[in-house]
Amino acid sequence: MVSEEDRQSVLDELHRLRNRVPQLTGALAAGVDGLVVAHDTPGVDPDGLSALTAAALGVAVRVADATGHGGFRELLVRGERGYIATYAAGRTAVLTLLAQDRVNVGRLHLEGRRAGARVGELLDAAEAAARAARPAGRALGAVSGAPPTRTRPTRTTRTASAEARTATDS
Repeated sequence: MVSEEDRQSVLDELHRLRNRVPQLTGALAAGVDGLVVAHDTPGVDPDGLSALTAAALGVAVRVADATGHGGFRELLVRGERGYIATYAAGRTAVLTLLAQDRVNVGRLHLEGRRAGARVGELLDAAEAAARAARPAGRALGAVSGAPPTRTRPTRTTRTASAEARTATDS
């Protein structure tokens, strides 16, 4: 979860980006899970765009992996009336930009990559701070962060349904 202060910092970065590239018609920062962090997308549903970005990101990551071209960095879609560009923003977020067809694509990439890096720094730092705060706030008797141990039942305690599952799972 992103704090209101962190969300506002990301939104400020989106506004600065739109000022630097006047042909941008929208900007959205979202988690790779498709949840909106901050947006400046007049006339476009941010939740829908974020969900579509997550779906496109999933395909782009798989294509990059399948072709041996490494981790995801960016995705560019050109429509009849403009561009949709998505950039990696840290470890768990992406920056999606909407631009008019007359945008200078080189400038779009330059500013988009820079803004993606800044948004990523903000969100990664917020995530690290939240992670660091979790163990300190844990109450006595809270569940351990260690993975649960799994004990295997003995042969005599298995049920018939457990036997059937095991046989089909093998």
